[in-house]
Amino acid sequence: MFLTIKEKLFILVKILSTVLIASAICLELWNFSTLITSTSIPSSLNIVFWIERFAIASHFLEAVIATIYANSRNKMPLQYGIIYFFCRYNWFIRTIYPGR
Repeated sequence: MFLTIKEKLFILVKILSTVLIASAICLELWNFSTLITSTSIPSSLNIVFWIERFAIASHFLEAVIATIYANSRNKMPLQYGIIYFFCRYNWFIRTIYPGR
């Protein structure tokens, strides 16, 4: 039942990746709501919004690639795409190396 440091780190990265991409989505929803309500966001957060947009775009692109990869392996493409969008690298490693 004891986990190695590598396994603990893998779990931590998986959780952190999911939390950060969910936070990026929430930030973008907040930004969208400020546009609708005609309120403003502090200009000091502009760099944060650009970073989260880059993260969301790269995750989306990689999720599309994972969906195509899953389809070629006769797996469930939508499931692979969604999980890969949120967990990114971790799911891909487990897909390629099932023993890990």
